[in-house]
Amino acid sequence: MQLQEPQALMLKFGLIGKNIEYSFSRKYFTEKFEKNDIDASYVNFDCQNIADVRKVLQDREDECLGFNVTIPYKQTIIPYLDEMNKHASAIGAVNVIKRLNNGRLKGYNTDYIGFRKSLAPFLSQQSHKCALILGTGGASKAVAYTLELEDISFKYVSRNPKKGQLAYEDLTPAILNKYTLIINTTPLGTYPNVTECPKLSYRQLTPKHLLYDLVYNPEETQFLKNGKAQGAITTNGYSMLKQQAEAAWRIWK
Repeated sequence: MQLQEPQALMLKFGLIGKNIEYSFSRKYFTEKFEKNDIDASYVNFDCQNIADVRKVLQDREDECLGFNVTIPYKQTIIPYLDEMNKHASAIGAVNVIKRLNNGRLKGYNTDYIGFRKSLAPFLSQQSHKCALILGTGGASKAVAYTLELEDISFKYVSRNPKKGQLAYEDLTPAILNKYTLIINTTPLGTYPNVTECPKLSYRQLTPKHLLYDLVYNPEETQFLKNGKAQGAITTNGYSMLKQQAEAAWRIWK
């Protein structure tokens, strides 16, 4: 009698976040799996609170081998992980989780990889020595980590600034003249709220400014439109997303 080899189970991955039906990750990985004949699936785990996140991580009946993590859980998910990669620990935020062979969950950050690679083609060592990071959420931590690696000084800008941070009202012409790299890490301008944008004095921007928006939907946000109208260089976060996703896949494989 010929014995049949056991059929390999389909690999399963997913995205943890809130209100993520629009998300990039599920479409990107589903198409990647189909194109490369990878027997895997990718699902969205739309969690309304951290208790929902914990249930997803603890589910052993239909285990995922890896997760992406997005707003608003990149920082609050950390206590539920067993280990942290050194870069994720330094950043203080996680956007990738791998379930290890022993079942333990390890957190990584590939946002900084994606941001660094996508920013590099636009950077000018002469013009972009100082940066403003708009927002203080999980994604902003990876941006700050990258700027430190690139030896670019920066300031956080927040609606509710803490010590050492700037408020939007503090962004005088002198500050905008000095800080010529401006990175939006907030969700402002994301579809369907496409007319929203950070409150800057856009008229003070010049062709030496570089505006980077982590938002990718729409392709050109109001933030980028306002900068482009002043001659500034602009780019969105789509390339960053692709780069961080590929880095996540290298971790999971």
